[in-house]
Amino acid sequence: MKLKFLGTGTSQGIPVIGSRHPVCLSENPKDKRLRTSALITTNSGKKILIDCGPDFRWQMLVNREENIDSVLITHEHNDHIIGLDDMRPLIFKNQKKMPVFCSSRVAVEIENRFPYAFSEEKYPGAPSFELIKINSEFQLFDLKIIPIEVMHGKMPVYGYKIKNLAYITDANFISESEKQKLKNLDILIINCLRKTKPHPSHFILPDILELTEELKPKTTFMIHISNDFGFHDEVESELPKNLHLAYDGLEIEF
Repeated sequence: MKLKFLGTGTSQGIPVIGSRHPVCLSENPKDKRLRTSALITTNSGKKILIDCGPDFRWQMLVNREENIDSVLITHEHNDHIIGLDDMRPLIFKNQKKMPVFCSSRVAVEIENRFPYAFSEEKYPGAPSFELIKINSEFQLFDLKIIPIEVMHGKMPVYGYKIKNLAYITDANFISESEKQKLKNLDILIINCLRKTKPHPSHFILPDILELTEELKPKTTFMIHISNDFGFHDEVESELPKNLHLAYDGLEIEF
């Protein structure tokens, strides 16, 4: 199985509009980050998207991806769901509703933000979603998906564990019970906004160093990165050997 990082940036992306921050002016492709999202390709060729933000259309085009079979949503902030409308060409091509797995709270927010997708008298060009509400592990194709509840400030959001990989975005706290599901992973993918300045709803680098020491994953990739973290190559050279900054377009096997 493979996971491709479609986007690794925070909610504003990098470069930030109008910013003269040095990282925003970098010519290194690894310093240019679309909003955070990932695409899993199963052994049978099924495509599972994790989050669908405002850059979804461009992410699909630039990666030459032509289909999505299911979507896992972590939470309802716009940088994680607002691209769902751009699923329309895939929905029309496949002639069926797009399955979207999410919590009950997120399902309500999707219905509120895309009311035309759920209208009884639907406009012919509107998308169609099958909202599948989850609160425990479930089967998707030939995979067991385990939701991991983490806290994003005061908001509970889902990460997802698939085989011995876990994907967590927009978190600043993980309970002891949920940490038990994350111990001794092959691959941990987790948000890390910046190096030092604390944030009320995101992990920063010291948090990740402490967390990886506790959970002991073989390899950790950081996502949801802001320009304040610094230049990709410089930061990467300073990190422990099993801790990495992910970057847009990176593909890993698990």
